[in-house]
Amino acid sequence: MQNDTLDHQEKIRTIYAKNLGSRLAAMSRMLGGHIERDSHGAVLTTEDGREFVNCAGYGVFLLGATHPDVVAAVVEQVQRHPVSARLFIDTVSPRAAEALVGIAPEGMEKVYFAGSGAEAVETALKLARVNGYRRIITTVSGYHGRTLGALSVSARPVYQEPFRPLMPDVAEVPFGDAGALDRALDGAPPSCFIVEPVQGEGGVIIPEPGYLAEVSRICAERDCFLIVDEILTGMGRVGRMWGISGQDVRPDVMLVGKTLSGGVIPVSAVLATNKAYAPFEKDPLLHQSTFSGSPVATAAALAAIEVIRRDDIAGRADRIGRRLLAGFREAAGAAPEGVVKEIRGAGLLIGIEFTDGGYAGEMMLALIEHGVLANHSNNNPTVIRLTPPAVIEESEIKKVEEAVRRGFESLGVY
Repeated sequence: MQNDTLDHQEKIRTIYAKNLGSRLAAMSRMLGGHIERDSHGAVLTTEDGREFVNCAGYGVFLLGATHPDVVAAVVEQVQRHPVSARLFIDTVSPRAAEALVGIAPEGMEKVYFAGSGAEAVETALKLARVNGYRRIITTVSGYHGRTLGALSVSARPVYQEPFRPLMPDVAEVPFGDAGALDRALDGAPPSCFIVEPVQGEGGVIIPEPGYLAEVSRICAERDCFLIVDEILTGMGRVGRMWGISGQDVRPDVMLVGKTLSGGVIPVSAVLATNKAYAPFEKDPLLHQSTFSGSPVATAAALAAIEVIRRDDIAGRADRIGRRLLAGFREAAGAAPEGVVKEIRGAGLLIGIEFTDGGYAGEMMLALIEHGVLANHSNNNPTVIRLTPPAVIEESEIKKVEEAVRRGFESLGVY
């Protein structure tokens, strides 16, 4: 029986390498070659029966995996009416839109549902353009996706160079420097600024208090179209409902994703003011997609919003995140001197920065060995990120704490 299982796993790896990518298969082998079988809550189980606390998934699983309320809503919708004919109005997407507006910052009145975060970014960039803002300003190390428009504002040359020329009239300013944005607007044509409340792929970079409010003030005074990318940070991940919550930030457009899916069905959303959305309101055919706002996707979104509100997910993320952040900082004392640069976080978005990318790789392997999954940071290879679910249980929290401690102890040994 064990040999049959091993043969089955090797067959899956071979098919993966042949049809999905040999380099991806090789990278998987470097991380142990495990094959995912199922997942529930904070735990992912592989084909060989190993269990891992899933602090990876690039921030999707704030509600854990297969949350029963979200799954039930999706199953019911799949069995009844999963995809719209797109001629009439369905019953689910308007309720999901209403629920999303109900938790959104003041002024966000219109909703466009999309499939992925990058698709939401593309929609936002089109909204900026159709409103007359054709120059785009982004932040150094900002990350907004890898479709062509999104890649144009994801400022890391290693990803951009193979696809140039990208969108024209894109400028970069340092993240956290509102003055640099102000200077970039001097003498410029009508511009749009896209920014994350916390740079996730940049390595969990948290700006100084007041930065986002100052950005909002500058954009209002200088007529700069403001897009806030909350795809990773929104809906409770950083210990409050939104990364901009309580900061007097008034975006023209705000992007939502990852947690909106409930960890079950891919879905994202663009929230906009009535003014910003007016061109799409006037002509809905300017921007559409076959599966945008599908009943099954918006059923997942509606259920996720209900769970987040009912179970105080943002509060749980704040409390658990504070505990883990303090524990990780204490555990870092076990690492060799000069290896750990900084540990920082907001809610359940935590980054561990090393002085060299090699140490980050060692830590990833050590965590896997001790039953915990984490992600690297696409725009900063010296940082690994842990994004645990807010539904993580006490025994699982302790497992993460122990794995991180033992990982620090093992650095330099591999």
